[in-house]
Amino acid sequence: MADQRSVTRPAGPAGGGGPATDQDTPEPVDRGTDMGVAHPADRQGRDGDAGIAQPADRQEPGGVEPGGWTLSADGTAAGDGASTVGPDRATLRLALVVGGLVLAVLLGFGLGRANGRPTERTAATAATAAGDHTHAPGTGAHQHDGTGGDPSGDAATGLSVSSGGYTLVPSGGEFTAGRVGELRFQIRDAQRRPVTRFAIVHDKPMHLVVVRRDLTGFQHLHPTMAADGTWSIPLTLPQPGVWRAYTDFTAVADDGRQTPATLGVDLVAPGEYAPRPLPAPATRATVDGFTVGYEGTPQVGAAVPLRFTVRDPAGRPAALERYLGAYGHLVALRDGDLGYLHVHPGPGPATDTVTFWLTAPGPGSYRMYLDFQVAGVVRTAEFTLTVR
Repeated sequence: MADQRSVTRPAGPAGGGGPATDQDTPEPVDRGTDMGVAHPADRQGRDGDAGIAQPADRQEPGGVEPGGWTLSADGTAAGDGASTVGPDRATLRLALVVGGLVLAVLLGFGLGRANGRPTERTAATAATAAGDHTHAPGTGAHQHDGTGGDPSGDAATGLSVSSGGYTLVPSGGEFTAGRVGELRFQIRDAQRRPVTRFAIVHDKPMHLVVVRRDLTGFQHLHPTMAADGTWSIPLTLPQPGVWRAYTDFTAVADDGRQTPATLGVDLVAPGEYAPRPLPAPATRATVDGFTVGYEGTPQVGAAVPLRFTVRDPAGRPAALERYLGAYGHLVALRDGDLGYLHVHPGPGPATDTVTFWLTAPGPGSYRMYLDFQVAGVVRTAEFTLTVR
């Protein structure tokens, strides 16, 4: 495995011969809905659409026969009702402007499609993709990611401090390895206001995951929020090094829209950092005498079931209990950039088996962490997984 010290940290917080009558004057093409062109808030009818300037003084053919307008050699317009008809200059200018606008919109649309996924989703886009994210009882298996239904997107999240219009703003953050410190932070919206409304997702409004950059020392915590939107929790970083903290939440906007997001920030415990090599891939792990195994082979871009079975120290099927609204929680972190996936199982009876549907965002090595509860005690089984 490559030495973790060589991994670059992700940045902190992409017609010409017909009469020029009113009926034949080309109308501006309204592409605002189909092409994503923003409309001004103070639209005043079609003449103001798309910012197209109309002629300042549009003349009407007073005293001219219905034959139309003819353009004389000196550029003046005269109507005789019988001569050859041609468009006036204002109409030509309008046609050129409209044609240029349509061409620009079409080119922009084509370039947007060719450019792949956007570099950053707006809050509105994220909310539309996510919909109402509150998980009611009986919610099926699902995965928290950043694709928003876009199959071309990388489902890993937590790679930056800002996403979907929200920003993670930590305060303090000085830690001594092996000693209890305190992590404090706020989630702020696009107007830099602290967010104080969060949806309850799997029994908690905020899920905090902390892990060292060599994927050791995994912790799944739940901080508390003060009235001003400041979250806090006691935190111990057991070993020196750079640690990654992920905030997994669903913010509720003033208009009720819910936007799920996972934001990440680095924490530092000073001292000599000795990264540990990633354990070899395995489908079986042991924790506190419990044996946990899984079946299934994740694939890039395809949802594949992973079926975990838990046996107690005597080798009997373990009686799994509901923990945070489910019989298990699965977090997968990608080796290298520490891209984050949080997967939940569907509802089911309390047996020794729990199934997750996992979509791998890309090839590489992953470390999976399965939280499960038996007899009131939560334990975490860890696995290394290679996706080809």
